[in-house]
Amino acid sequence: MSLNYDELLNPVARDMKPSGIRKFFDLAGSMQDVVTLSIGEPDFKTPWHIREAGIRTLNEGKTAYTPNAGLVSLRRAVSSYMSRRFGLTYDPDSEVIVTVGGSEGIDVTMRTLLRLGDEVLIPEPCFVCYAPLAQMAGAVPVTLATYEKDAFRLMPETLKAAITPKTKLLVLSYPNNPTGAVMSKSDYEAIAEVLRGTDVFVITDEIYIELSYTKQPLVSFAAIDGMRERTVVVNGFSKAYAMTGWRMGYLCGPKELIKPALKLHQFGIMSAPTTSQFAAVEALEHGEEDVNMMREKYNMRRKFLLRTFEELEIPCFEPLGAFYVFPNISRFGLSSEDFCRRFLEEEKVAMVPGSAFGESGEGFARISYAYSMDHLQIAVERLKRFISRLEG
Repeated sequence: MSLNYDELLNPVARDMKPSGIRKFFDLAGSMQDVVTLSIGEPDFKTPWHIREAGIRTLNEGKTAYTPNAGLVSLRRAVSSYMSRRFGLTYDPDSEVIVTVGGSEGIDVTMRTLLRLGDEVLIPEPCFVCYAPLAQMAGAVPVTLATYEKDAFRLMPETLKAAITPKTKLLVLSYPNNPTGAVMSKSDYEAIAEVLRGTDVFVITDEIYIELSYTKQPLVSFAAIDGMRERTVVVNGFSKAYAMTGWRMGYLCGPKELIKPALKLHQFGIMSAPTTSQFAAVEALEHGEEDVNMMREKYNMRRKFLLRTFEELEIPCFEPLGAFYVFPNISRFGLSSEDFCRRFLEEEKVAMVPGSAFGESGEGFARISYAYSMDHLQIAVERLKRFISRLEG
């Protein structure tokens, strides 16, 4: 007798839509000679001294489990980084957990905080994981649209109107994927003013925070007056240090939340990869020049693409963070998915439709400039050809 999997499976998992990013990445993978601009994967190799730190620990046989929360040396390095960059103090013994990438940090925080029926406020367009992870925790995702006219920032009046007695959590993700939008200190202060007097908690996903192209000092939402006690900071090494495959992230937050979160991490993960943790210590302690170099290269690519869209008379919001541009392609009369599909089929260039990042992303396309200038120049020539045909 065959099993009825429709009955056996968790309906939330069964009915969950696959990532719109991976959809186009996989489609491109089935074709030959495709120029891919779809994935946030740095084209830089992990800096050699960071790789060497990992290799050295392997040669020394340091392959055992670490403490569940992560190496003490890494938690201290994270604590030091948060202090010198943002003026935030976290006890490495009780307020820091090393996770398997930032994604695990988001997941474990949501499962620690959320109860059945709680509402999670998620500004869109945004990365694809927040709503599904909230649903798997039994919560209800509530999307908050952001707009090009507001530089894709979360407006305080939008947040205030969305808060209900069921609201438990707000997700902030700046610099933003896919728009490249950033929030200034004054923007965050306005959001903090709305949250004061509520019990709404905040996850601030700061995976791109080092990739900021403004001259303003870096600011973490947790550093805004009164917000540390209600905020978990999620960060990692994938983007700034070109360490995607090392799967290294971390959580910083109040010990009252970190303590139960550590139990979920303990039972679900045990500990993050040991070799990767030693490499991450090296990254935090000696990797600042590497980050500065890569940021400079990304900035050159960013400016190249902005000039290109200006020449093509395609409106493109100026991204001030991350490594994506988000041009407005609505004037071509195609849905964002149709535009990207035709571009892939006709010119063999893969990018991601804005609709993959929520309804408010419709009419836009995400292009990653985490690729070489040669790569981008080929894609731009094909884009010019494609647009010429659409307008012909």
